[in-house]
Amino acid sequence: MAELFGGVSTSHVPAIGRAIARGLQGEPYWKPFLDGFVGVRAWLAQQRPDVAIVVYNDHGLNFFLDKMPTFAVGAAPEYLSADEGWGIPTIAPVPGDQDLSWAIINGVVEEEFDVVTCQEMLIDHAVTVPLQLLWPDGPPRVRIVPICVNTVQHPLPSPARCLKFGRAIGRAVAAYPADVRVVVISTGGLSHQLEGERAGFINPEFDALCLNAIVNEPARLTVYSPRELVALSGSQGVEILNWIVGRGILGSTAREILRNYHIPISNTAAAVQVLEAA
Repeated sequence: MAELFGGVSTSHVPAIGRAIARGLQGEPYWKPFLDGFVGVRAWLAQQRPDVAIVVYNDHGLNFFLDKMPTFAVGAAPEYLSADEGWGIPTIAPVPGDQDLSWAIINGVVEEEFDVVTCQEMLIDHAVTVPLQLLWPDGPPRVRIVPICVNTVQHPLPSPARCLKFGRAIGRAVAAYPADVRVVVISTGGLSHQLEGERAGFINPEFDALCLNAIVNEPARLTVYSPRELVALSGSQGVEILNWIVGRGILGSTAREILRNYHIPISNTAAAVQVLEAA
């Protein structure tokens, strides 16, 4: 049976990808954030995952404002990255796990989640930057199942809906018969806003509330509407929805292994958090 052993949640700021490409990891601006991944990499090396379920939001490579699914699941044999205009080099193709993808798709549809199935799918910085942060020495040996959440075009899914969606994915993984070790990677946020009168907005108090709640009180975040999340965390801070989906996948209880929070990284509250499933 599949073993879902834990999850990593991390920011996916494009500027991180540029810094990695330019070899700036040791500079004072980047070091406090990037040093937080030393322990994460050691944990992953010990756990040796076969598959990573990557929960993220697309930034226009697959979906745009005219066609924006609430939830989409990749079911491709491999995933290519593309030039998004941020100056981030593309990475080598990342292999997919089609069998697990279809198990998840079938499982969540049976639980009445209407997902878009993508047998071809490009991956952007929301996937490639976390993969580079977690496996900096080259392409990871893991296969991936990308799961895309709409955090861009309103109406957005509610935190309650995202938690239920994650739990449905978790049940599908638990029923998967293959002997594979699975890690969840949730990407985005934390609080930030890139435009308008509140450009540069960061809310450390709400970020702390989210990081604490994610561990063993994720339902605490379901009291907020998407509009309330925007007010509290910024228009792009709603990427916390990805973290909520990822936390739902892990099941009812989890143990925090590591946390690092740093501000700012390119006007964003950047964080990484590692949880082990009970």
